Amino acid sequence: MTVVVGYVPTPEGEAALTQAITEARKSNSTLVLINSSKGETTVDTRFAQDRDIQDIEQRLASQGIQYLVKRPVRGHDAAAEVLDAAEEHNADLIVIGLRRRTPVGKLIMGSTSQRILLEADCPVLAVKAD
Repeated sequence: MTVVVGYVPTPEGEAALTQAITEARKSNSTLVLINSSKGETTVDTRFAQDRDIQDIEQRLASQGIQYLVKRPVRGHDAAAEVLDAAEEHNADLIVIGLRRRTPVGKLIMGSTSQRILLEADCPVLAVKAD
């Protein structure tokens, strides 16, 4: 079994990671963490720093979770990267974090979460940060 989590270094990303860890432990699944950038990794605040990824890897290893960290920089948006990883790894679950947005913000900017929710071929668990 496989759990895919879309991770960004934000409270929402941390909430998604925490829930993905819980789900992976419950089902003894491999956790596939996706942290992507369209290509501007030095200025993309959603692309985690190497040290953050190392901390996450230590956290997963210390809990005995099998994991794979993927950090694609291919020019694709985050939704496409999460959906591609879910398909590639035959995911049983995708976990994503949600942030509060205004209706106008959703209209103008689109929604990565919405695209994943609508296009995923497996269940999607969406969580909010505390």
